[in-house]
Amino acid sequence: MFVRAKTRYKDGKRHRYWSVVENHRDRDGRVVQRQVLHLGEINDSQRAAWCRSIKVLDGETQSREMALFASDREAPELSCEVVRVQVAEVSVHRPRQWGACWLALWLWDRLELDRFWRPRLPASRQGTRWLDVLKTQVCYQLIEPGSEWRLHRHWYEHSAMADLLDGPRVLAKDTPYRCLDKLPAHRKALFSHLEERWRTLFDARFDVLLYDLTSTYFESDGPFDGLRRYGYSRDRRPDCVQVVIALIVTPQGFPLAYEVMPGNISEQSTLTDFLAAIEQQYGRSERVWIMDRGIPTEETLSAMRSTATPVRWCATWSVRRRGA
Repeated sequence: MFVRAKTRYKDGKRHRYWSVVENHRDRDGRVVQRQVLHLGEINDSQRAAWCRSIKVLDGETQSREMALFASDREAPELSCEVVRVQVAEVSVHRPRQWGACWLALWLWDRLELDRFWRPRLPASRQGTRWLDVLKTQVCYQLIEPGSEWRLHRHWYEHSAMADLLDGPRVLAKDTPYRCLDKLPAHRKALFSHLEERWRTLFDARFDVLLYDLTSTYFESDGPFDGLRRYGYSRDRRPDCVQVVIALIVTPQGFPLAYEVMPGNISEQSTLTDFLAAIEQQYGRSERVWIMDRGIPTEETLSAMRSTATPVRWCATWSVRRRGA
């Protein structure tokens, strides 16, 4: 970082406005100067003080310990330098959540998701960087899960995603939804990529798999199309249409596959297709399946036992109090 001046002429007078700027490499590889802080018109002593502060921030000078105290209070005797702060003149401008966003992007890099998504999510002709939009949505759901509408109206502006990704200050309301529409076509390839990363990072094993179903309902008026159907409601909302979601995870919580199905589908009719999908994507292996007792039928169990590579299964029971 360094201090830079710009000259302006106003009412026949020459003015010099100072700013703290830094060199920044954009996505095209060009080095551009980005303003970090506007200082306005300052004198020579103030300019020299800012230059010294920049050297400290850039690590060009040795760090030293200092103690901060309010200017209206008496500081005790300390072995370090005491700096008095005029608290009444301290103000906060556009505070943003930074640490959690940085950590989420660090985890994204550890999973090498840029390598997977970059060729699949190129920027649009209008300049929308879909990869950055997806990063924002993933970080949002990891840090503070909510709707895409809240992401557009509140969270994005109060987070540091725009600064960390060098993106726009405002996220258009339809952009997150349009980004989600681009993802389902790459679902199978994504799970294969994640499986490889989990093996590398965590030495994950996939010989024990947990299978379960849940549902989510919609408070909306008909007519209904697609997968939304009336069915058995786990949320005790039989008055609402719903979809059923099936998920396969490892005991450590790593997901291997999921499927969104009609809301009136029977649990017992879902298992066969999932067994075939797992074998097709991850190969045949002697796996142990753990699921609710009511999911597999005797026909499904017979088919599981008769496969070339036997599959074992373990049933679980749900205990529910009367009236719960």
